[in-house]
Parts: sequence; C-alpha cells; structure tokens
Amino acid sequence: MPYSHLLAPLDLGWTTIKNRVLMGSMHTNLEEIPGGFERAAVYFAERAKGEVGLIVTGGISPNEEGCVAAMAAKLSTPDEVEHHKMITDAVHAEDGKICMQILHTGRYGYHPKLVAPSAIQAPINFFKPRELTHEDILRTIDDYVRCAKLARDAGYDGVEIMGSEGYLINQFIARRTNHRTDDWGGSYENRIKFPIEIVKRTREAVGDDFIIIYRLSMLDLVEDGSSWDEVVILAKEIENAGATLINTGIGWHEARVPTIATMVPRKAFAWVTKKLKSEVKIPLIAVNRINTPEVGDEVISDGCADMVSMARPFLADPELVLKAMENRSDEINTCIACNQACLDHTFQMKISSCLVNPRACHETELNYLSTENSKNIAVVGAGPAGLAFAHVAALRGHKVTLYEASDKLGGQFNLAKVIPGKEEYGETIRYFQRMMEKYQVNVQLNHRVTAEQLKSAHYDEIILANGIIPRNLEIPGADHPKVVSYIDVLNGKADVGKKVAIVGAGGIGFDVAEYLSHQHHDEDTILAFLKEWGVDQEYKIAGAIRRPDPSPSAREIFLLKRSAGKHGASLGKTTGWIHKASLAAKQVKMLSDVQYEKIDNAGFHIDIKGEKHILDVDHVVVCAGQLSSRSLYEELTQAGVQAHLIGGAHEAAELDAKSAIHQACTLAAKL
Repeated sequence: MPYSHLLAPLDLGWTTIKNRVLMGSMHTNLEEIPGGFERAAVYFAERAKGEVGLIVTGGISPNEEGCVAAMAAKLSTPDEVEHHKMITDAVHAEDGKICMQILHTGRYGYHPKLVAPSAIQAPINFFKPRELTHEDILRTIDDYVRCAKLARDAGYDGVEIMGSEGYLINQFIARRTNHRTDDWGGSYENRIKFPIEIVKRTREAVGDDFIIIYRLSMLDLVEDGSSWDEVVILAKEIENAGATLINTGIGWHEARVPTIATMVPRKAFAWVTKKLKSEVKIPLIAVNRINTPEVGDEVISDGCADMVSMARPFLADPELVLKAMENRSDEINTCIACNQACLDHTFQMKISSCLVNPRACHETELNYLSTENSKNIAVVGAGPAGLAFAHVAALRGHKVTLYEASDKLGGQFNLAKVIPGKEEYGETIRYFQRMMEKYQVNVQLNHRVTAEQLKSAHYDEIILANGIIPRNLEIPGADHPKVVSYIDVLNGKADVGKKVAIVGAGGIGFDVAEYLSHQHHDEDTILAFLKEWGVDQEYKIAGAIRRPDPSPSAREIFLLKRSAGKHGASLGKTTGWIHKASLAAKQVKMLSDVQYEKIDNAGFHIDIKGEKHILDVDHVVVCAGQLSSRSLYEELTQAGVQAHLIGGAHEAAELDAKSAIHQACTLAAKL
C-alpha cells in the first residue's frame, strides 16, 4: 500500500479513524452568510468523499463574547443545532467523521464585547478586552461544556478545544497575557486550571464515546510564553482530564515568526511534536506546512506524530487522500501556502477560497460539468490563466490546443518558483503539466501562433492568455547597460552586480529583492529557517524564541518607489509583514517618494523630496509594473475574429494569479 504510515487506520477504542490525515480547522466565513451552512455542508462533504480521515470545522464560539467578529458563528442555544446538522449529515453520508472546533478568541475578537484573563490589548487588535471576573470564568467554562454537548446533539463526532494560537485559553496559560492575582493567575498551576477544567468537565458531559481533541500550544513563539517543562505538564494534565487526541499549536497570531506561509519549510515544526511524543500516551497530531502525502508519511514514519493535520491542502485539492490511496499523487493540486485566497480573505471578512482551486468554498457556484457540445478551442499562453482554462475546458470534454511561445509551461510561475521561499509555485506547474497529459490537451511549445493561423484553423473559441509586457523606464539612460528587466534577472540571463537599485516596490520588487539578497548555501533548510527567524529548538527560554540570526545579504540593495509612505502596502494582508521583515533583516534600503532622473556611468540619479542623490550601483532592475499583451487580440479583432481575454492579457495587475486562475476557471466552466 502506498503511504502505509499515513493511510493506516487509527484505533481510538470505541471508533476508528480510517487514516492518519486530519483536515485541520480553517475559518472560511461560510457560517456567517445567508445560506452559508448549506454551502459549508457541500464543502465538507466533498472532502469527506475524498477520504480524509477526520475533519475539524472552523472555529465556533461557545458564547457571544468569544466570537471572531460581531455576529460570527457560535453554538450556544438549541436553535443553532439544526444548522450544524446539515453539515454533519452531509459528512456522514460520505462515510466521513467531523469534529467541531470550539474557539473563544479572547482578546483577539474583532468586536467591542471581547474579554480576556487580564485587560491587556493585543498588538494586532483595535479593541481592548474587559477582564473576566471569577464568576465570568465559571460561566465561560459552563459555556464550553454546553457548546460541546450541543455539538454532540448536532451529530458531530467530537470537538476540538482550541487552546493555542494566542486565543482565550492560551491567554490564561501564558504570563504574557495573564496578570491575575487570584486563583486563575500567578503560578503555572493556577494559570492552567482553566483549560484543565474545560476538558475535564467536557468529558464528563459528553461521555466516553466522543472525540475530544485539545489544541495545545507547543511553541508560543512570543515573550513570556510557556517553557518546555510547562508544555509537558499541561499535556499530561490534559491527557488525564480526558482528551482523546492532542493537536499541535504553533505560534500566536502576534508572533513575529512565520508559521504557515510558503517560505516556511515543509514539516518545519514536526520536531516539537516529536519532542512531546514520549511524554504522553494519547495520539499526537503534527501540523504546519505538511502539504503532500509524501511529507505526511515521513512525519509519521519518523515517529514525530500519530496523525498529521493538513488544512489548506484540502482547499487546494479535496481528493488529496483519495489520490494518495489510488497511487495518483502526481495528480494532486498541491497547496503552495500563498495565503492569498484563504487567510487573506478570512481576515478581510470575505469568503475563503484557494488561488490554485477557485472552487474551494464555492462548490455550489462553480462546477465543471461535462459539456453536451464539444468545441474546438485554442488557448494562447501557458501561464497560470491559460493552463487553468485548458485544464477545465478539457476535463469538461472540449478539444483544446494550447500554444506557448517558450519551451515550457508555467509562464510567470517559472519566475515565482526561483524566489527563495516560493519554491512551492513549481508544484502548480507540475500539476498542470499532468492535467494537460491526462485530459489530452494538444500542447504546442515553442510556437508563437499568429492571428492568421488562428483564423484559418476555424476554432470555435479562441482564448488569449498571453500575459503581460513589462513596463519600461522612460528616463534618460533607460537603455544603459546597467538597466535590466526583472524577467532577465529571474531567468538567470542577467549577471547582477553587488550593488543594485530596484525600481518598483510592489510584489515583484519585493520578490526580486529577496532573490538578489539571498545567500545560497547547503545548510539544512529547516535549521536555516529557525536560525533566521529566532526559533530555539533547545527551548532554553519560555516561548522558544531567541535572537534572529539571518544570513547577510549577498548584495547592497536599494528598493525604490515613486509614491510616498511605507513600503509593502500592496502586499498580502497576512504575509506582507514577513516580506518586509525579511528584507529589513538583510538591510535592504527602502526609499520612497523618489523621482527617477537619469542613469549613466556614474550611477542612478534620483531626487528625494528635492535632494539630489546618485546611487553608485552596478545595475538597475526595473520592476515598474506591466502592460497587457494585446497585439494578437487587436489583430484578431481587425480580422473579424472574436477572442476572449483572460489573466494578464485581460488586466495586467500585480501578477495577480488568484484573479487570473479564477477568471480562467469561471470562463471554462460556462463555455
């Protein structure tokens, strides 16, 4: 059997989980919209049909105070049970198991009614919490227990009690957020009474044949977090209190260490779960950046954990486990951990989705149904948009020919995958390559197709996904040998010197700065990552943090932008701070409000608020935006041939692959 460790059943005594894969909790915002529970039922059922062992829902609050935001999902009254039955019935119909996560956000709640152990405002929140009284704490424990009982009434197979990531329970445990002097504060014994009491009383209320997962913060990654000895003490107490499984929690939302973004190496935190493995008898679940069956199997076979949690990989591909079971892992649409359509959407109060799979959380709206009218379709351009369209159109039964001027598939994802920390983007190219083969797309590489060829072939539909043209500098010296395009840099065609100015500080500018600053070395990637971001594997101090020790930059770099204000405003909501911190650590000089005057042998002449400067640089890398490639479209239009524009050819935004793939899939679904 492939992946024998990952696909082995896990016997819990009264029930068996059919494999070692947990679909981890993700807040999708589906539960907060009209008809959202119906949509959530379809979404979860599709993953259950894909053979995942156990599903955990997004966080559901036990009371109003604990909600993620005002009017967000909670389960505190019998009236709310019926909504949840839609989800559990749908999952059970597909022979799946599902637990509901009970999440009280504490000081992280985005509303004015939030509460916490102490009235300490979170650095990432506008609202200051009210300090819970003793009576409030007892009531809140009751609320957790009631929520678990209602979850059982709703048909859930269990609950996950969220005790990590800096949410309420975690806030009680850590000195950082618990400054109380009563029986719920002070000593560690007092600070952990809250989670122990919740688990103990929940077990008493729900009986023995109900899964209780406790999400334990094994790495707080903040100052005044838990020590390793304290983590072990709590794990044993939680086991004794009646938990079935312990899931790993990594980092608080306010931690300055990336934990799930794409620059985090695969299985970067499995070591901490392994560290706890010998301390407790109940099964442990490893988390974070486990995105393929191969990695999951390794984590279990290496003795790090008994199960692995994959959350966003199930947005990317609901059939991940099924494909692994059928030895079709090359057909898995791998999560690239970009955060762009999942976490970014969640924190913007939008419905979550997935950059590489726009159907995620939109299963009732976007479906790829077999066509009754097979068409002969030409697609020009094999970047993300063209590939996505060709894939969906071909699987629906259309005959597709894909023209690509270069010698390989992938378009600008070939540039993205060479950026340090974005290697995962290559997985998307790999997936589409396999889909072209599977659905017999006629791929024509090294073929710059003409308007005349397209016209004479009499295609039923022509799709133009031929991308963008980089915008050039329009200043004296723009043609100087010092000036190079970001495309030539990332393709390895430009030998860039030791002093570099980058024009344009959008996503591309940041990526190029990361690429040029990076020192290539043979050090183990996980160890290098932990060293760079200040994570202490030896756990010498509470929170397991130490002074970050990044590698020095390979070059002196100036990152320039015309507009005023701080760099990085256009970056992703949940990853932007990482990119900025990474470049700051490499001492990249970020200059704003810059006027570009000329480039000559002396260097790059600029003006900053009336002050003249000459940057003595070897090269100027132009990342000044893009223009849509429209010449072929215009030729076709003049010839009276209709064509559809998608991706960069439609709108040359900041290499917006999310929009490009969504647009492509939506069009392919209806043609």
